[in-house]
Amino acid sequence: MSESAGQVQTAGRLWQEHRQAPFPDSLRRAKFEATDVWLLDLYTAGCVLAWLNNDGTLDAENERILLSCIEDLDRAIPEIKDPAGAQYLQRLHQLAVLVSKNLASTR
Repeated sequence: MSESAGQVQTAGRLWQEHRQAPFPDSLRRAKFEATDVWLLDLYTAGCVLAWLNNDGTLDAENERILLSCIEDLDRAIPEIKDPAGAQYLQRLHQLAVLVSKNLASTR
């Protein structure tokens, strides 16, 4: 299996885990800077889903959004005190980074 195929397979597995996980109550009203954390989840997940549905590609706008979400998650995760909330966002971050690395390898 190629590295790219392995990344797609890992991303698919992480996506299924993320979809099955309930959104933690501790994140429902949480804000990071001026952004609701649930919006950060929504934007990141939307980009990942677009990547999965488009054979590992994203348009320029979704790529920009994904990279911005990764930066926000990098800064937000250390601020989350609830272990379940932090774990939820860490998985989302791992998934987003995996997708972004795959984008970088296809350019």
